[in-house]
Amino acid sequence: MTAPKSLAVSLPMYNLPELRAANASFWQALRCLLIEAGLKDVPEALIFERGPVPPRLEPELLFSQTCGYPLETVFKGQAIRLGAPLYDAPGCAMAPDGPTHRAFFLVRANSPAQTLADLKGGVFLLNSPHSNSGMNLPRRALAELADGKPFFRQVIETGGHPASLVRLIHGEGDVASIDCVTYAFWKHYRPEAAARVRVLAETPISPAIPFVTSIATSPATIDLLRTALDALASEPRYETVRADLKIAGIADVPDAAYAGLLEYEREAAARGYPALL
Repeated sequence: MTAPKSLAVSLPMYNLPELRAANASFWQALRCLLIEAGLKDVPEALIFERGPVPPRLEPELLFSQTCGYPLETVFKGQAIRLGAPLYDAPGCAMAPDGPTHRAFFLVRANSPAQTLADLKGGVFLLNSPHSNSGMNLPRRALAELADGKPFFRQVIETGGHPASLVRLIHGEGDVASIDCVTYAFWKHYRPEAAARVRVLAETPISPAIPFVTSIATSPATIDLLRTALDALASEPRYETVRADLKIAGIADVPDAAYAGLLEYEREAAARGYPALL
């Protein structure tokens, strides 16, 4: 079986520079499994420059990882989910519907805030308006407190969770909602920086961020991708590859679980807080 030419592969969700080698090893292991299964012309290297929320998911996308909320909104109908990783990180769990994660509201270590209500009138650092962990989940949590009015004085868009953390440490905002897996990697690789922030509160849970392929990928190739991911998630020879990315397993998550992210959106709007402000 031959894959179409000019296919693209990326792992943009957890892409700190310190994780480049681990992400590359994960892809090389998956690539070898695909080639062993008979798929030809599989891309050799990840595209590290790809952002977490690109303008669209191209038909040429063979393999990537994409936040669940944009898959239900701006990327609707552009991708097929292949399975979601269960991460070995605080805030992640295995639920009846599959792996879950959440976001943490982070403030500076010396912040006087003790509860979310103490942040009213402050400055929120937002990675992307399309982000589940950075926007949708905190919007739902704050809707309980906003009373149908703007909660923050200002929302500053930073372009990514790592950028939000840097700006938070530098005092450019009062709080950011950071995906719990990103925070776990941040603490592991940048402990001195991580010591300058603390977790104030947690968001509601969410299905974990899934691996995806383009809607244009053939059914036969989709089957090969899923089989390869199953092997990568379970075979002892890939234990180090999994551990380096804190992956404890990979499992299917039903469509209804991701559709539930839109329920968070509707619930926030029903409480008079349709926008994170």
